[in-house]
Amino acid sequence: MSALKDKVILITGASSGIGEALAIEAASRGAKIMLAARNIEKLKLLAEKLQTKGVEVHFAKTDVSQEADCENLIAETLKYFQKIDVLINNAGISMRALFNDANMKVIKQVMDTNFWGTVYCTKFALPHLLKQKGSVSAVSSVGGLNGLPGRTGYSASKFAIRGFMDSLRIENLHTGLHVLMAFPGFTASNIRNTALLADGSQQGESPRNEAKMMTAEAVARHILNAIEKRKRTILLTNTGKLTVLLNKFWPKLADKLVFNHMASEPDSPFLKK
Repeated sequence: MSALKDKVILITGASSGIGEALAIEAASRGAKIMLAARNIEKLKLLAEKLQTKGVEVHFAKTDVSQEADCENLIAETLKYFQKIDVLINNAGISMRALFNDANMKVIKQVMDTNFWGTVYCTKFALPHLLKQKGSVSAVSSVGGLNGLPGRTGYSASKFAIRGFMDSLRIENLHTGLHVLMAFPGFTASNIRNTALLADGSQQGESPRNEAKMMTAEAVARHILNAIEKRKRTILLTNTGKLTVLLNKFWPKLADKLVFNHMASEPDSPFLKK
């Protein structure tokens, strides 16, 4: 029997990609699911899909960059389920532009969604998670361990989340709260399709071969396994692990390899020199 059976799991960014996969996988383990995202129609469809399988599920339209939305999300979860056992901060957006070219509103929008969204949801959920001796997780990225060129705002937001979550973990060493940081590598999802360009418009078609990436379903299984085992950190994909290893022991080489790798993307915002 899964350790998540009958646990109330709140997932942000649940309308697609890793968030949707987390909801489906958690439901298969017997959890009760609270879904949050901006796209209410997709949330309704996912909720209906889970309900046909007998899953207890609820949802709330939420823009995590808005503090009031996050406060309302926690209130709605408690109103429906009376408790929160697990919060998975998954909502996020990316960007693809040189910092020199990017409108500052792009950096702010990425930071507001990725970092502040995690902070807001965690702040309002924390008293209830502490009551349950529950779990709070953040879905970061290898970009939160190693800077990615062309993704300055994205990497900055993910580094900030890591600092926040690490500090939160240490503050709660003796409270029973479990804190997990998950660092997926490139994952097949729609995050690249919705990535913001220099002017704030969405990128559209992904510049990468999504078929060669780890699936969102695989990432979801790893994250939920880590929550069940109350792990501190997980780092996914061989490329992600190699990037971190190289950066630790051969940082100059890592910089060159990361630059070349990112510059090789179709329509890269910068050229190799």
